[in-house]
Amino acid sequence: MKPLQRLQRWQTHLPDWLQEWLDVMIPLLQIVLIVLCAWLLHRLVRRVLRRASTHYQLPHELLMPINVVVRWLIVSGAVLLVLERLGVSATVLWSAFTGFATVGAVAFFAAWSVLSNLFCAFLIFTGRPFTVGDHIELLDNAEKPGALGRVVDINLLYTTLQDVTEANAGALVQIPNALVFQRVLRRWRAGSEVPANKIHTAPASAPPPPAALPVAGGSAGGREPDAVPPVV
Repeated sequence: MKPLQRLQRWQTHLPDWLQEWLDVMIPLLQIVLIVLCAWLLHRLVRRVLRRASTHYQLPHELLMPINVVVRWLIVSGAVLLVLERLGVSATVLWSAFTGFATVGAVAFFAAWSVLSNLFCAFLIFTGRPFTVGDHIELLDNAEKPGALGRVVDINLLYTTLQDVTEANAGALVQIPNALVFQRVLRRWRAGSEVPANKIHTAPASAPPPPAALPVAGGSAGGREPDAVPPVV
């Protein structure tokens, strides 16, 4: 005999007033158990994320939105389970879930440019193609020069460079994180010197001297005309 059948058979031997209380207490205990499991799961996930943040040295700005997303996922799942325990129809829950999922998908595609920068920021912090203090140059290809500077800040949306070229020395350049993964990257680690030909622009060559123009009324062969003697 299955445990559920045993419980139902045992319940039939109880007084009527106690059965009515059990009809209320059992769903209540299930709801409390769902809330407790959701709370424990949230604490466990937060601890795992905190350890991952310490291991990969992730900034607080990146860890905070991840915690928010995880918390809302756990809360949403717990709410659906609680509503199901309260007797809400599974069809209604599924319709509500698909509606929220559709709205979320539309919002995801609408904010794809921002979300791509967030995802690329996560890859920068974990994969470490460069770090703060490095000098990097973004290239369309391996030959064409691009933005060159020292990395001074990496946030969720932008990588900020301090321009080191002679023409724009000291200027700050903000590059979207997604653009970093769409370009060829040349890197000089912190402490390495950037080649001088990358920093100093080549001096402009002097223009050639203008060609001598022929004098109007000159003699044939291009010789200067003889001087006319003064009249006495």
